[in-house]
Amino acid sequence: MPRSMTTFEVADLSPADCYKLTTGLVVPRPIGWIGTYGPDGVANLAPYSFFQAVATNPPVLVFSTGMNEGHAKDSLANVRSSGVFTANLVDHDLSVAMNETAAEVDPSVDEFGLAGLTAKDFGTVAAPGVAEAKAVLECRVVNEIVLGREPLTHAVTFGEVVAFHIDDRVLDGTRIDPVALDALGRLAGTNYASTRDIFSLDRPN
Repeated sequence: MPRSMTTFEVADLSPADCYKLTTGLVVPRPIGWIGTYGPDGVANLAPYSFFQAVATNPPVLVFSTGMNEGHAKDSLANVRSSGVFTANLVDHDLSVAMNETAAEVDPSVDEFGLAGLTAKDFGTVAAPGVAEAKAVLECRVVNEIVLGREPLTHAVTFGEVVAFHIDDRVLDGTRIDPVALDALGRLAGTNYASTRDIFSLDRPN
């Protein structure tokens, strides 16, 4: 039986309605907890659910940050200045701390300290990682593109992964145990999902 469907033409929608439809449908979205240093050396940490892996040889990640009238958030300003960042994986135990770092605060505030986390330099790039995270990916910026229509645009940062740092308890060689990783994905609004509920399908020949 055919579904009853409502059609929305994007040209007829407000930016807020576009946001609600996009974030409600494209789920779950992995969370990139982006660690950077500001020009003054203050550690910055913020979660981005417009985050994804887009290549593997070499590995490349993207995170996208909104801009209002061209205003760059701290993470974007810092990666533009330094050219490096860490992408930290958020598990269920770190969900409250992650949420605390989602608030916009003055660039002089260290979000690691604000959320009770430990900023750790893992040694490959000059960007802080979350010592408590089960996985920290050190990245160098390789490209940035800006999408959207003023005044609301998005800067999409591409980062090449130069080192993976992974908790031994989630590893089997180079395979990851998704249940042990217990990563969070963002849904719409204030809702999240985890990688605990899993099923398998054999690939067709």
